[in-house]
Amino acid sequence: MSDRLLNKIAVITGGASGLGLATAARFVEEGASVVVTDKDEDRLNGAFGNISNIKPIDRRYQDVTDELGWNNLIEYVLTEYGGLDILVNNAGIVIRGTAEDTTISDWRKTQEVNLDAVFMGTRAAIGAMKPSGGSIVNISSIEGLVGEATAAAYNASKGGVRIFTKSAALHCASQNYRIRVNSIHPGFIRTPMIDNALATMPSDEVEALLLRMENEIPLGAMGDPEDIANGCLYLASDESKYVTGSELVIDGGYTCR
Repeated sequence: MSDRLLNKIAVITGGASGLGLATAARFVEEGASVVVTDKDEDRLNGAFGNISNIKPIDRRYQDVTDELGWNNLIEYVLTEYGGLDILVNNAGIVIRGTAEDTTISDWRKTQEVNLDAVFMGTRAAIGAMKPSGGSIVNISSIEGLVGEATAAAYNASKGGVRIFTKSAALHCASQNYRIRVNSIHPGFIRTPMIDNALATMPSDEVEALLLRMENEIPLGAMGDPEDIANGCLYLASDESKYVTGSELVIDGGYTCR
């Protein structure tokens, strides 16, 4: 522990598992007070036994697609903690489908969770951070940089997060808010979301995908959630004070090709 986030207040969405859980643990190690939200209350309540021994984590139910819920969450954080320094918009879903067979329902649900919620969270955080500045970290994906035939809705949502992040960063800079807004683009990371996506695929497609990842990721394997948590830590900390509107790609070199 080096206190890189000492005295900072952080909110992390989708924090009961995967990247959010790892990021919450990392932030606590570095001295932050952390509010973690998730829609899965059972998982949320059982996720932080070991972490909470370091410093208590505030757990809040949140449906990130609920605009009023965002307002209530930010009001709670400001009332209980006196401010907001960091927001990590991490909550997301994957529904597989091509441009030909994706249903409009799956398309809209994906945009609602992966893109609309990032917009609402960013907007709410800007209002809370204006008095003293802060850092907003939006979790996109390499799928927001490159295409995937069977991830049409996911591609669109994560590409939207990428360019929206730049728009928000420019706005905050133009208003002298001292709020930095950046996106992180994870590659193939072993998380429950990846495992769930693999579980929906035919076994021959899973084998082909795993072989492809082994062959096409220059570092030769999927990453760990802690790899993304460390990227979030850098962008959340004052070490990145001159970084805004940027894309931090953490993918083992996958998009180098």
